[in-house]
Amino acid sequence: MLKPNKLGNKNFLSSLDMSTEEVLHILKLAKQLKNKELNIELKNKVLGLIFNKSSTRTRVSFQVAMSRLGGTTIDLNPTTSQIGRGEPIKDTARVLSRYCDIIAIRTFSHSDLEEYSKWSAKPVINALTDLEHPCQALADFLTIKEEFLDFKNVVLTFIGDGNNVANSIILCGALLGVEVRIACPKGYEPNSSIIKKALEIYKDKNLLKITNDPHSAVSGANVLYTDVWSSMGEENLKENKDKDFNGFTIDRNLVKKADKEAIILHCLPAYRSKEITDEIIDSNKSRIFDQAENRMHSQQALLACLLS
Repeated sequence: MLKPNKLGNKNFLSSLDMSTEEVLHILKLAKQLKNKELNIELKNKVLGLIFNKSSTRTRVSFQVAMSRLGGTTIDLNPTTSQIGRGEPIKDTARVLSRYCDIIAIRTFSHSDLEEYSKWSAKPVINALTDLEHPCQALADFLTIKEEFLDFKNVVLTFIGDGNNVANSIILCGALLGVEVRIACPKGYEPNSSIIKKALEIYKDKNLLKITNDPHSAVSGANVLYTDVWSSMGEENLKENKDKDFNGFTIDRNLVKKADKEAIILHCLPAYRSKEITDEIIDSNKSRIFDQAENRMHSQQALLACLLS
């Protein structure tokens, strides 16, 4: 039976805040927690949630994960606290460090997250920024590992916007040596600094492919993954993006080009009939709701390691 190992980094702001060994440890721990083979008690520990962006899965999965560890959660809603009235981050971070044992932050600017971590005496978790969504990537690769048992010869194709989810898939994929293909329209490629960091990690640089052709990207792939085309805060871009992403919907024809045992992932919420069809999201190939559940288990393991 595993025990949670203390992580090398105090914070989890990026997928690269963990080593390959640490990611694999989190995934093993999460699986044991999911199977109820392990019980970890973090009695009297308090998780603070600062969410500047709306959330369903991230908020609930963190709250339930902390509860299952025996701890409690406090929701620091910016609209009902001084955070939303312009209190400097450095003041908020230093005060919350006196109250909470760990803080998860969901916000727009990644630099704001880094500012919190600079001034916080307690661990800070990236619960989503515009640059990365590393907690989602942990759940994604847990779901893939459950299906294929390991990551050897797994090809993961992400179809859609080169957004925060795509960035974290790329970085976590690099750590695990998974072939990652990103298919997006021209102009929507993932962050260039993320690509550069991933290529520095990959032993085989050919395992990362960025293309504008979804059909070639899905050929023989084991995992097809998509996300909404317009993220929170991009509502004004929605009409143009819907046009630009025409042909990038995961549908029956695209799935046929993947490996016959391929599975489908989506980090949700999904806009059915846009980035993915009803038929595919509800098909027997879909692992989307297993993936959503795995947010809770992987975050439970993450909290245990950061607080150990």
